[in-house]
Amino acid sequence: MKKGMIKLTVVYPHSEGKTFDMNYYCNKHMTMVREFLGDTLKGMTVERGIAGVAPNSPAPYAAMGNMYFDSIEAFQEAFSRADQLMADIPNFTSIEPIFQISEVMM
Repeated sequence: MKKGMIKLTVVYPHSEGKTFDMNYYCNKHMTMVREFLGDTLKGMTVERGIAGVAPNSPAPYAAMGNMYFDSIEAFQEAFSRADQLMADIPNFTSIEPIFQISEVMM
């Protein structure tokens, strides 16, 4: 990724009694994301939380999804019609996701 790109980060905080299906997320949901966004999507990663910083501490997030775009306008245009992607969230998790839009600085 290069400086000036826009990054959408979606985090799924660990919570007692909540579920997250990583297989569905990687193989179905993110495939849907890739198909839906097409060439607007410049790159993406999926991460599974495995630990916190302190020894033997749990990861604060079950998972993170990161998507990269050339500009804020490209992101906004792509996600202005993303209702079907949002509607798919209950198919893989009972966690309420947190979204952040960032500008890549380095």
